[in-house]
Parts: sequence; structure tokens; C-alpha cells
Amino acid sequence: MSKSTNWLAATALATATVFAAGAANAEEMKEINFGIISTESSQNLRRAWEPLLEDMGEELGMKINAFFAPDYAGIIEGMRFDKVQVAWYGNKSAMEAVDRAGGEVFVQTVDVSGNPGYWSLLLAHKDSPINTLADALNCDAKYNFGNGDPNSTSGFLVPSYYVFAQNDVDPKRCYGRVVSANHETNAMAVANKRVDLATNNTESLSRIEENNPDAFKNIKVVWKSPLIPADPLVWRKDLSPDMKARIKSFFLSYGRTGDNVEEELEILAGIQLAPFNDSSDAQLYPIRQLQLFRDKVKTQNDERLSAAEKAEKVAVIDAELDRLKVLASAASSS
Repeated sequence: MSKSTNWLAATALATATVFAAGAANAEEMKEINFGIISTESSQNLRRAWEPLLEDMGEELGMKINAFFAPDYAGIIEGMRFDKVQVAWYGNKSAMEAVDRAGGEVFVQTVDVSGNPGYWSLLLAHKDSPINTLADALNCDAKYNFGNGDPNSTSGFLVPSYYVFAQNDVDPKRCYGRVVSANHETNAMAVANKRVDLATNNTESLSRIEENNPDAFKNIKVVWKSPLIPADPLVWRKDLSPDMKARIKSFFLSYGRTGDNVEEELEILAGIQLAPFNDSSDAQLYPIRQLQLFRDKVKTQNDERLSAAEKAEKVAVIDAELDRLKVLASAASSS
């Protein structure tokens, strides 16, 4: 048996063990840990999300604990080992949670202004000579770059493909220094001239404008991505059907029905959200395609591979892209 086969078998066994333990405890749940990805400081996130989580606890009749980690991987691993049962993710981190942590998308966030998604950004200081993507990709190593968390959709995956892979640029060779941080930290680093260029997104920048208008005045946008699907909420697949139904009912009715709609809409607005929409793992298909496109470009440009090795790897990627295209088409027509 090959090492890769051994690894897959071990992973499957470990995952099955985790799921079995979760299923055994599903009916005994007294509280839920709700994971919140670290797009900004835990203090800001806690202040924004806790009113909603308190309402969720009242509706479900149990305590809902906000669960934070220093990076996205901490929330993914928390879900994998049943330390987190429900979580707010970006699309890329949701994809990791679905693939590695037994997660499943069940609803999708909606931007407070009703946008069907959001956009990745590259930011520079307002006085910077960087005004366009061409300026940002000058690559004479005189600029410092603030990249996003490796599991961030808008902070890492989207710019990695649209900005760097499509222009055949390696950030580590292009810039004098590359650091990684969350959206808020990157924006503040640009505003305070600690980095020359950084990734961000439209949702995070709106919160910077609201919470720190002085910093916002020092920031300009030099690149904006194609639309990214709105963030999903993910639960562990092994939650009981009854618990899933109750959780989903709470989120789909929140801000829509009941006696406290206006108050709930205000709470959602504090997280820059409108009422949630129904969703599923199908919303991740475009992100999977994006990841594969990036892998394909990287493979084609890998000088360490022979022409035959490249052709073999690209053929595997193309086959998976074709499969996803069929699945995405079926999902959109259903």
C-alpha cells in the first residue's frame, strides 16, 4: 500500500471516529460553539455577533458560545474536532471545512445593501504612487505587500489567481517583503504606511469606514475583483436532523418574521448583513473552480516538471473542472 493510500485510509478512519463521537452526542447537546473567522479583532467581532448569538440561544433554548481563533485554520480545526458545531466562514475556508472537517453549507449571508456577494480589493495609501494594478505589479521589490490569511477567499485565493497567477507573478519575488494578516490589520497597515499594498474586501473596508473613519480617509482602492459569492454559514454534518432544522429555521426567519423584525434587522446591520438566504455546498463550486484554475496555471509554469508531467497533472485538473462544470450547471437549473 502506498504512502498516499495509507494517509487517505488513516484520514478516513480519524474522520469517521470524530463523526461517530459527534453523532453519539448530538441528542445531548446543551450548548453550541459558533466559530467566527478572524477577519478583524476578536473584540470587534464579538461586539457585532453576540446580539445575534444571544437571540439564537433564546430561540434554541441553549447557550451559544462565540468561538474565536487567531486564524481561519483554528476555526476549521475546531469544527473538525467538534469544538465548533456551527461557523461563519469565507468561501475558501468553508471549502476546507467541508473537505476536511465534516462541514456542510446550510445558509448564505447577504450584504446589508442587498449585494449578492462582495469583492476582493487591493489597497494602497492615498498618497501612494500605486494607482493601478500595473503599478502594483511593477515588481522591482521596492514595495512591501500585506497578503491575507491563506484560508481567506478575498484576502488570499481571489488575488492569488486574478492578480498574481493570471499575470505570472510570484508575490515573494515581486515585493521586498510579504507579510500575512487579517483584513483589518492589513487595512490599518496601509493607512499607517507600514505596508505599501495589501489585500482586503468591500465588506471589511465598509467596517473600517464606520469604525475608524480617520484611517479610512488614508486608503484608496487600486484593484477590485469579479464578484465573490456571499459568505456561507456551515454546520457539522453529524448534527441531528432536528437540531439542523431548528438552526436553519432560526437563520432563515431572522429579520424576516416574528415580533422583533426591526430589532433583528438592526442587529444584522451591525454585522453588515441583511437576512440570510438558503444555500448548500453547491455555492462552493465557483471557488473550487477558481482554486483549480490557479493550480493549473501554477502547474503549467512549474519549471521543475517535464512536459509529460505537466500534461498529466493538467489533464487531472481539467477532468475535475469538467466535473464541476456539470455539477454547477445542474445546481443552477434546479
